[in-house]
Amino acid sequence: MRTQSSASDASREPLPAGIDLAALRADTPGCDSVIHFNNAGCGLLARPVLRTMLDHLQLEAAIGGYEASAAREIQVGDFYAAVAELINTAPGNIAFAGSATHAYTKALSAIDFLRGDVILTTRNDFISNQIAFLALRKRLGVEIVHAPDHPDGSGVDVAAMAALMRSRRPRLVAATHIPTNSGLVQPVAEIGRHCRELDLLYLVDACQSVGQYELDVEEIGCDLLTATCRKFLRGPRGSGFLYVSDRILREGYEPLFIDMYGARWVEPDRYRPVDSAARFEEWEFPYATVLGCAAAARYALAVGQAAIARRTPALAARLREGLAAVPGVRVLDRGPAPAALVTFEIAGWQAQPFKRAVDARGINSALSLREFAQYDFADKDVDWCLRLSPHYYNTEEEVDAVADTVAELARRAPGGNR
Repeated sequence: MRTQSSASDASREPLPAGIDLAALRADTPGCDSVIHFNNAGCGLLARPVLRTMLDHLQLEAAIGGYEASAAREIQVGDFYAAVAELINTAPGNIAFAGSATHAYTKALSAIDFLRGDVILTTRNDFISNQIAFLALRKRLGVEIVHAPDHPDGSGVDVAAMAALMRSRRPRLVAATHIPTNSGLVQPVAEIGRHCRELDLLYLVDACQSVGQYELDVEEIGCDLLTATCRKFLRGPRGSGFLYVSDRILREGYEPLFIDMYGARWVEPDRYRPVDSAARFEEWEFPYATVLGCAAAARYALAVGQAAIARRTPALAARLREGLAAVPGVRVLDRGPAPAALVTFEIAGWQAQPFKRAVDARGINSALSLREFAQYDFADKDVDWCLRLSPHYYNTEEEVDAVADTVAELARRAPGGNR
């Protein structure tokens, strides 16, 4: 059941210009049934996104799949235009992907790693990225180097990372903008400046930042950037994208297994990659999903990225403040300005029972486990934590209700924390 907040209107933060909270919640059917604080997992679909996808599926049923995609060619093209607008690039630099991991492995496959090549990354890169690096080490013999974190807890030590760039000359530099296991925001633009100075390939995972913050790939200085659409962008599951810079296209990088959509078979023994980022795509597309992603990107642009970037982290800051006041709770997020991923441990509870207790109170959340963040969780000396991730359509009353719920559960901890 929904938990009602006792917060007064006086405690509500002023809404950023462009945020019509009542209209946004009316556009979000899930707001009627749950407090959704799992936007770092999947954001709730807005009605225009859902309607776009259902309309296309109905069209496919009526006239056929190939015919429906041809009829919606202009709208499909808007996926590239809308995503490009989100991150300040051109449509031809965007490739659709089935997930952020799909995009990431496509990007890695385009790099001709040789035995002994160095991948320079951080201690907070996403679990699937770290596993991909380990797989490359296992198969190709690359070396993985992790730059140290800054002692002040602000994220990777950029100066130390730059020194490793100079001494080790990595084949690839990789960083996750916002790790999935905490609200840490990594200084990806600072890393990018050093990569440009040293002419190093730079890959950024922006899974948790697209749809939450304003992004500019020119400012970041990355050659490749990957993201999902299902999280803060509020798109459908099974979707993501890959940004490919002009330099990558110009220098002929292409995925390991390029198909008939990404290349032209020009002679019996020769193919030619297409000029755009489409070389990283495949022939078969989930067109209803692509159209849903376009609608989600347009929705975010209409709300306003600057407004979202102010409101969403502010809600998370309010939540951290509320949780920090609860006896038995330790908030785990680090960095000077954390994002809207709020993580904490709670004394006296085990992971699954606590998650079930939160679920039973109508609050969506996610567990983060040690295996998701081997370095970070070892540093924090935790085996699991709960992750809460509000978004711009959530309310201050919901934030306070969630903090109150955690306080109630802390008092009832089966392990003796009362």
